[in-house]
Amino acid sequence: MTTSFIFPPQAIVGLPVAGTDSRFPVRRIYCVGRNYAAHAREMGFDPDREPPFFFCKPNDAQSVLPVQAGTTAEVPYPAQTSNYHHEIELVVAIGKGGSNIAADDAPAHIYGYAVGLDMTRRDLQMRMREQGRPWEIGKAFDYSAPIGPITPAKAIGEVQSGAIALEVDGKVVQHSDLSHLIWNVSETIAQLSTLFELHPGDLIMTGTPEGVGPVVAGQTMVASIAGLETIRVHVA
Repeated sequence: MTTSFIFPPQAIVGLPVAGTDSRFPVRRIYCVGRNYAAHAREMGFDPDREPPFFFCKPNDAQSVLPVQAGTTAEVPYPAQTSNYHHEIELVVAIGKGGSNIAADDAPAHIYGYAVGLDMTRRDLQMRMREQGRPWEIGKAFDYSAPIGPITPAKAIGEVQSGAIALEVDGKVVQHSDLSHLIWNVSETIAQLSTLFELHPGDLIMTGTPEGVGPVVAGQTMVASIAGLETIRVHVA
């Protein structure tokens, strides 16, 4: 029996896979909060190694913005904010699902890696935090997750270290090393898989280093991580 939907369902969002014509279908986007000690401090928190916490962004095209290598993507300055922040992050793409995954087994569940931006309406996020309310309006708005091409793990191996940096109009504003993650990629996967069953197509945004700050209309961000495709995003 053919299913008849009352209107056409949302198309699957696919991220480009570096060096191929294939696309990686996005299922869910999990984000890790405060996973670099220096960023935790700049946000007013103790960076001791407490268990990581997670939040989500919607996976549809209004949140994920696929960014092709060698091009400049455009994001609109979002509504209802006057403090729109950049946060560069390593994105991990899951290719094999599972629950209660051991950290030692986590690399076998990784399809690849990409550069991403966790764009944030900081004023709205802080307002919700102060009121003890969810962060969605600060984190899960339209076009809040520009993500570049996924580089398969089989091409570059396990990513545990490497420079991560963001420039705004040619000025470096965020710079660190992936080795400074409080919870590394394998540990993050292990922790997350105790809370959710992971599936192929899931993405994990692993946290941002220090130096987060505002961008305004007309500015261009260039986000890079060693060994991965650099992305350029212009605020329209």
